[in-house]
Amino acid sequence: MSNTESNTYEGFTAEERAAMKDRAQEGKTAVRRSSRADKAAEAEREVLAKIAEMQDSDRVMAERVHAVITASAPVLAPKLWYGMPAYALDGKIVCHFQSAEKFKTRYATLGFSDQAKLDEGTMWPAAFALTEVTGEVEAQISALVKQAVS
Repeated sequence: MSNTESNTYEGFTAEERAAMKDRAQEGKTAVRRSSRADKAAEAEREVLAKIAEMQDSDRVMAERVHAVITASAPVLAPKLWYGMPAYALDGKIVCHFQSAEKFKTRYATLGFSDQAKLDEGTMWPAAFALTEVTGEVEAQISALVKQAVS
């Protein structure tokens, strides 16, 4: 690394460090749970509690996204991932909701991991900006989630 590069690196932001701490705590909490059913029920309660903590516009969108995902792809298990609502298949994250507030961005994001089966050719979208969740957006999310787990 050149001297110039080392002087420009500012490290992780406070929001990124907080997300990493959230993820570490999530791992510790998951280990303490006893049965698989207990883990699933507690994980969903944690997701709903995290959504309830969000500011109004993010909370409304997250509630609707959660409802669409759980209805469209019941095989996905809600869980927290870096302090964000996420949805996993066989323990692997398929998609997640990131509030605008979390990283001080101008829009919320619905993101998909490489586990999502959204492949189209050699390039396809894996994250979507959300400013409002309308009926049309709900239909798009439902179709994406169904494809992701197909």
